[in-house]
Amino acid sequence: MPKETPSKTLVNKPNPKKIVKSPPSKATKPAVTSPAAAKLSAKAAAGPKKTPKPRDPSKTERNRIIKKMSEELRSMVDQVLAETGWKTEASLNAVIGGKAAEFMDLHHAQILSPDSYLSLYIKGFDEAKAQWGAQTHRENYERFKNSEIAQKYFALFLKRSYLKHFDEYSRMRPQLEESMIWIGQNKAHYGLFITPTWRKGEWVNDRSEIRHFPKRYWTIGHVLASGLVVDGDEDPIRFADTEAYLAFFKNTLVRASGSPYERAIAQHYIDFVRAAPEPEHVPLLIPEFRYGGKDAKHGYRLDFTIINPFTMEKVGFELSPWSTHGQLKGIKTKTQAEINEEAKANFEKEADKLRAYFKKHGVYALIYTDAQLADIPGLFAEMEKYLSPVDKVQQLDFELLNAFFK
Repeated sequence: MPKETPSKTLVNKPNPKKIVKSPPSKATKPAVTSPAAAKLSAKAAAGPKKTPKPRDPSKTERNRIIKKMSEELRSMVDQVLAETGWKTEASLNAVIGGKAAEFMDLHHAQILSPDSYLSLYIKGFDEAKAQWGAQTHRENYERFKNSEIAQKYFALFLKRSYLKHFDEYSRMRPQLEESMIWIGQNKAHYGLFITPTWRKGEWVNDRSEIRHFPKRYWTIGHVLASGLVVDGDEDPIRFADTEAYLAFFKNTLVRASGSPYERAIAQHYIDFVRAAPEPEHVPLLIPEFRYGGKDAKHGYRLDFTIINPFTMEKVGFELSPWSTHGQLKGIKTKTQAEINEEAKANFEKEADKLRAYFKKHGVYALIYTDAQLADIPGLFAEMEKYLSPVDKVQQLDFELLNAFFK
């Protein structure tokens, strides 16, 4: 069970030498003004005061429930200690909370309610005490079994623990092998990790911190928090803000492909992010997702990929203009059979690529040919629904939850 304290920050801190800053604006020579005019000008430049962001009513209600549960636990603790034999409240709480990570897979499990959390804990506890040499687990079980108020305390403590870590436990987390993506052209590729850590000369994820990651996975906020990494280089590439990343996305990641279609889509994406009420929540439009990761010879790259930050579902977008994906050359010197065989090989290559991405990475890819590529705004409109995912978990009604505990 993680301690109920703020999670650690990422191991790698920004390297000021490799922070990508926003493109500078053109400076103008300041005019000479009087002190009074300068004061008024400064006040006008500051603009209206920002209104504070309204509190999330769901979190407010959740915190109220947690406070009420804490008061109830405090009212029971003395009797629980007297009936179970534990010396202190801290030792009692450690026995319950300290075993959560042992009894449950907190790295990958998505837990959607306090009751589900309690159920998983009990199942794990039951399996653990049945193991050879688990004398301590069996002794703890007997202490709870012989005290009704201890059982009530046990259940309430775990439900409160779940609510305290609701944002972590309720979110879908990627499997460890899916928590890193390599993107970009050969010899110009970058790694997108969740919790990048430099260990023994290579980049890996800090597995223990993946579920504590403060941003939505695979979003603009994600890349601002984690940066990008280069294989073999211990200094990550950091971005000062959204604009800095968008400039890198457009001028480095997408431009290298040489595709006018990709550049046009990239511009639509940039406009979409800038217009979003919360740009950091917009999913990344991941360019050139490499099938073989950082391997130099890996066969395939997918033009664009979007990962739903709430469900981890991946959707790919493959741009297949006839000029580069189907057109045959030198047909005047070939027989009809040779032409058919070459066309068949091209078709099978494209189909193999999409099947391979689905089998290895779980990416369902959509193909866009010349008819769709002639209307980039319309094509991007289809992408927008994947760039505007809904977090269904966050819509849990904590007022109903409060009524449940009454």
